[in-house]
Amino acid sequence: SAFDTAQFQRCLKKGHVNSITLFAKCHHGWAYFPSETNEIHPGLGGFDLLSAMLEACDEIGVAAPIYLSAGLDEKYFYRHPEHARVPSRGFRQPAIFDDGEFLYANEEKAHYHDICMNTPYLDVLAAQVEEVVRRYMPVGIFLDIVSERVCFCNECRKSVLALGLDESDDSSYVELGRRTYKKYYETINAAARRIKPDIRIFHNGGHILCGRRDLADADTHLELESLPTGAWGYDHFPKSAAYTRQLGKEYLGMTGKFHLSWGEFGGFKHPNALRYEVALSLAFGAKCSIGDQMHPSGFLDEATYSLIGIAYAEAEAVEEYCYGVESVADIGVLQMESIGGAKMKNHPADVGATRILLEGNYLFDMIDTESDFSKYKLLILPDEVGITKELEARLRSFVSGGGKLLCTGSSGTDGEGRFAFDLGVRMIGASPYAPSYYRPAYEALGLPSSSYVLYGKLYDVEPSSPDTRILGYSRIPPFNRSTEHFCSHQHTPYLIEDHAPGVTVGSEGGYIAWGIFREYAEVGSYIAKETVCRLIDELLPEKTLETNLPSAGIVTLNRSLEQPRLVLHLLYAIPQKRGSGVCVIEDLPTVENTEVAIRAEGVKRVLLVPQNESIPYEEKDGVC
Repeated sequence: SAFDTAQFQRCLKKGHVNSITLFAKCHHGWAYFPSETNEIHPGLGGFDLLSAMLEACDEIGVAAPIYLSAGLDEKYFYRHPEHARVPSRGFRQPAIFDDGEFLYANEEKAHYHDICMNTPYLDVLAAQVEEVVRRYMPVGIFLDIVSERVCFCNECRKSVLALGLDESDDSSYVELGRRTYKKYYETINAAARRIKPDIRIFHNGGHILCGRRDLADADTHLELESLPTGAWGYDHFPKSAAYTRQLGKEYLGMTGKFHLSWGEFGGFKHPNALRYEVALSLAFGAKCSIGDQMHPSGFLDEATYSLIGIAYAEAEAVEEYCYGVESVADIGVLQMESIGGAKMKNHPADVGATRILLEGNYLFDMIDTESDFSKYKLLILPDEVGITKELEARLRSFVSGGGKLLCTGSSGTDGEGRFAFDLGVRMIGASPYAPSYYRPAYEALGLPSSSYVLYGKLYDVEPSSPDTRILGYSRIPPFNRSTEHFCSHQHTPYLIEDHAPGVTVGSEGGYIAWGIFREYAEVGSYIAKETVCRLIDELLPEKTLETNLPSAGIVTLNRSLEQPRLVLHLLYAIPQKRGSGVCVIEDLPTVENTEVAIRAEGVKRVLLVPQNESIPYEEKDGVC
């Protein structure tokens, strides 16, 4: 009732918006146009809201891909509860009574229900997609709440048996989930492309899985859903973007205007937070998306688009320098997420590695086993990356070309528990002591020598060669704390004798005897970070970039693919905990006297943008 073309357009202009994703179908299952394959929302009274929004965008030159809720359709669920996804064996499907009311099993609050794509619902959804594309010929479509999922519904049970898989083995349902999702995206992509072969398509599962390039290939471009104040946190986007940017696809960062997360009507983050999040996308070569939700009356909130406009005006002023670039990186981090069964968007070892490298101002990419290792000078294998025959062959080629490895914890060992490369040590096995201690053979933290507690799992090793360089030693307590045997309030102190090598350097790389990246993600002690940085600097004496930017800053360096220039991004903000577990950004303090040295020859000028102000520099021995 409140939709007004002029008001809609005014908000988009105020927000400096050049593309907006408009909804054709919501999570409740309703269409927002007169549909032949679905039912129009009864509150619209027949008004074609989608067409009105599309026409308003077209008049002012704003692109408008179209959104369809795919994995959630509450109207369909109400009519076909037997097609709901059953996430575990003990989760019963809803039972329906004669009066149309449900008995919901294992449910305590109102929420949407996943629909299983291994049911007739897939054909219903495909028809809805085809209708939207035929009717509107949009630049793109966005399908939401879809990914590989495990389901134990009756249809999936029948499919597992039909495939000859073991119905009693949960892994059979994992395999069926892969097949179901593949059939889903192939069906939907085909339905859209029958009408418009060049349509842009993205299937959103909330995270771009590292190591699953087959899933990324289902999309024409990638959208990195990452609301820092939601379930993602400020760790997620830099880690995900540092992986996604090497996949050769256009991609964007998707945050939201909300203080908390999706659907928070009346929730606003501080303008400085949105400025920072948009700048972070640009720094990683990503385009930008900010989530909003239209009021059910049909108007856009003016304050929201003023907020968005503050961030987008800054992006608009510099975007010509931010796209069409590739990252410059010295270090590749082989993510735990890409190895075996460690599929999680914020694996602690990956988070710890990302934090240390960002805070240490290193240039890095997050990589998988299919990445081009030859791009890097140093590869980090965090905490638990085992070496398969295939991975060993690729790493052997990398090391033969002069590259170095940095392994921690059990990383770098083969199936027999032996190190596959010369890191200066032989593996003995996991230590029974926790916590343990690290005694550096140098002054750590700028203090006299001491023994520093580390809570991560310790591995006992011994030197493998007289040439092994030992940078520090592990120390152990005389006993582990127990109810019968304990000392002090927290844990047992260390024996004053060195126990075993703790940090070593061999001919092919270096080793840290603790799962130190998980340690940093979970505990955050400075000694853990300094230990990693010290070893990185030993293995990487000539870095592409060095700067005195403080640890809360972020630095990226990108190379333009279109003209001879390097683009340096320097950001600074400190997320602060407010409330219960919510980290927010309010202040953007100015950091002065930042110095940067970059290995780059033949520099003609250094330009500050968008001010177009030349800044002084000197070039010596190939360093600007």
